[in-house]
Amino acid sequence: MKITAWTGSKLREGLTLGELPKALAAAQGTVWIDIVDPSTDQLEKLADILQLHELVVEDILARNQRARISVHDDFVHLVMFTLTLAKKHLRDREIDLVLGRRFLLSVHPSDWHPEKAHQLRDGLELAFSKGPDYLLWALVDSLVDSYFPLFDKIDERINDLEDRIVARADRATVNDIFQLKRDLVSIRHATSPQREIFNQLTNRDLPFIQRHHLVYFRDVYDHLIRLTDELEGYRDRLTGALDAYLSTINNNLAEIAKRLTAVTVILATIGAIGGIFGMSEAGPALAGQEMVGFWIITVASVVFGVGMIFYLRRIDWL
Repeated sequence: MKITAWTGSKLREGLTLGELPKALAAAQGTVWIDIVDPSTDQLEKLADILQLHELVVEDILARNQRARISVHDDFVHLVMFTLTLAKKHLRDREIDLVLGRRFLLSVHPSDWHPEKAHQLRDGLELAFSKGPDYLLWALVDSLVDSYFPLFDKIDERINDLEDRIVARADRATVNDIFQLKRDLVSIRHATSPQREIFNQLTNRDLPFIQRHHLVYFRDVYDHLIRLTDELEGYRDRLTGALDAYLSTINNNLAEIAKRLTAVTVILATIGAIGGIFGMSEAGPALAGQEMVGFWIITVASVVFGVGMIFYLRRIDWL
């Protein structure tokens, strides 16, 4: 657990849980409590100090919420998600943010580092001096901005799938298409509800957010709208890629059918010759006892078969 406090002129880091009530009571004080995978005991102690509702504690511990916002009298609870793509598999992790009048509580897994948000790279003093709502914006803006590189990777994967379908469609290609469709559904479940989060933050009169800071949250809302539009475009492209894959398979089957037809035509000609040289005719024919008409039909069958071979190769059926 990491507790950082701003008393109006000085930044204090590394506070203990026992020092938290005094920091919250300080004039013009702002406190950021950042905790990684808290235990039940830690979270319950924090809830007592911050006066959090027991349902909020239960939701944070459950770690199985959907992206949403929950507004209470003295604080607001946000549930958001980090999204990472590793070895072509999507991974989403829940982030819980609780904003009060004087504090911000962030609960997250160990692989997310809120202190690395690009708005905080120049130091925490500026963010703390503007209040906990500005600090909240710094974290959520960095979180939403992290989606854009992920979407670039999704775009590259779709481009690769489209190239593979044109070059050579196989079972691995269709497996990748369905895997990517599942990833897009997961991304949609994580990002689409977040639009409602920022819609409420910017359109409701909340005492936790200063009016002149609303423009920052509207900017995040605009980013989410853009991401949602891109997501719909990716879904359409994947649907088109799947249709192209099925069309390619159908074309390959048609090509095979053509070649089988060509082989059938040739074999039928050979079969006709075999029919002429039946068991009852082979001996007399080889002994020179057959009439000229027999040999005319035989030569015509052979010429027809050879001609069909050249013709079918010319029209690319062989």
